Amino acid sequence: MQGRGRLPRLAFLSQCHRSLYASLSVNKNRLAAISNITSISHHNLPTYHFQICSFRVSAYRMSTPPPPTQLLFHHDASLATHTTTLLTITPFSSLPAPDQSLFKSPPPTNAFVLTFPSTIFHPQGGGQPSDEGHITLTSPPSVAFSVISARHSITNPSQVLHLGFFAPSVPPPDERPLFTPGDQITQTINANLRNYHSRLHTAGHVLGSAVRHLLESQIEDFDELKASHFPDSAACEFMGLIDSKWKEPIQEKVNEFLAAKMPVEVEWWDEEDFRREGLERLIPRGKDGEVVKPENTDGGRWRVVRIVGAEVYPCGGTHVERTDLCGEVRVRKVGRGKGRSRVGYGVVPGLEG
Repeated sequence: MQGRGRLPRLAFLSQCHRSLYASLSVNKNRLAAISNITSISHHNLPTYHFQICSFRVSAYRMSTPPPPTQLLFHHDASLATHTTTLLTITPFSSLPAPDQSLFKSPPPTNAFVLTFPSTIFHPQGGGQPSDEGHITLTSPPSVAFSVISARHSITNPSQVLHLGFFAPSVPPPDERPLFTPGDQITQTINANLRNYHSRLHTAGHVLGSAVRHLLESQIEDFDELKASHFPDSAACEFMGLIDSKWKEPIQEKVNEFLAAKMPVEVEWWDEEDFRREGLERLIPRGKDGEVVKPENTDGGRWRVVRIVGAEVYPCGGTHVERTDLCGEVRVRKVGRGKGRSRVGYGVVPGLEG
């Protein structure tokens, strides 16, 4: 036996042993305890190989969840590039089925999913579409990896998955990927698309604020329910029936808020902050009524967006800095049914270039 109390020299171990040794960094006594091996020597290495590599590595991965992805756009939505480290690269076909189901459109056959400790890519969620963009090695510059969608993982909800593909000229997916975990990479988002999504999202809150200011006292059991900020289906939903006669007054109120150039500010609140502002109704809760604790945030507080002079919204999305930067906002059809109303809206594209 070599090295009292330690594993035999790595030169005697298989690649699997070396990877395990590097990952766990444990001594002989710990390995003996978890693998029921009373003595580790050259002669019982095969037993160690099968017991540890086939079973214990899986247990190690299950007990050590991946780190949460730091969402940089929560703090600075103006970032268009960011340098970080590649954590994992996984063929789409190897993703767990729940995570594959996140991406509704069939991905390219050579699709991969990348994860990082931090990201500037806004994942689809909260009514806002995913950012798009590309990723390259920081040095030397390499062919781009195109990001077509980002989503929060279902199996590890605090982690963001970046789905995309390498340029068509790179080797097919059965050959070595161009990126390797540990590589320094540069993320770049499509800034024009981000700005369009931000204008839509802020416009949705402006619309919600306008409807509340006009109708909260006019409609029984009025409340804001949810919103979609997708380009082709942007709308806000409300409890209560809103008559179509309110469409023009809503448009006028929206125009008023836009013209006022109201600042749009990001704040971080705990439960006491909501109560102090008289907005306890906005504390995020699940279907069971229990408070839903925030994830991927600093200090366990909720991110809120305040349209100064109008309303406050718990929100994880990206926004423009003032209401007038939404551009022209058009109120569309007002629909009603089953005690609820839906007010559609859109922003005029073309301000991104």
